[in-house]
Amino acid sequence: MNKIVGENLKTLRKSKNMSQEKAADCLNISQSAYARMERGESTSWAIHFNKICQMFEVSPQELVKKGLGDFAYDSLMNTERLSEISMLSAYRKIIKQYEVQIKDLKTIIKHLKKGRNL
Repeated sequence: MNKIVGENLKTLRKSKNMSQEKAADCLNISQSAYARMERGESTSWAIHFNKICQMFEVSPQELVKKGLGDFAYDSLMNTERLSEISMLSAYRKIIKQYEVQIKDLKTIIKHLKKGRNL
């Protein structure tokens, strides 16, 4: 399992044009600790499992899936696909921001309606 996750980490990191140091910084670990995870020499990826999934925008199933490297390699070879993935990522972030704003506005409206009914 460590080898599969390690290969996936390396592939995902490269698909994001990210250095090991940058990935390690995102996880608040040393570069050498991250390198050990990529080589499959460490199980510490399990401690950072959720954060890794968020960082690389993959599901938990994808992170532990054998053969993810094939898909990511194809993505690396297809710059159009990378642009599409980047755009989708940006759109998801914007949508999340709007969802939070909508939720806040609904809460405000709810409180305003309560105040008016008093």
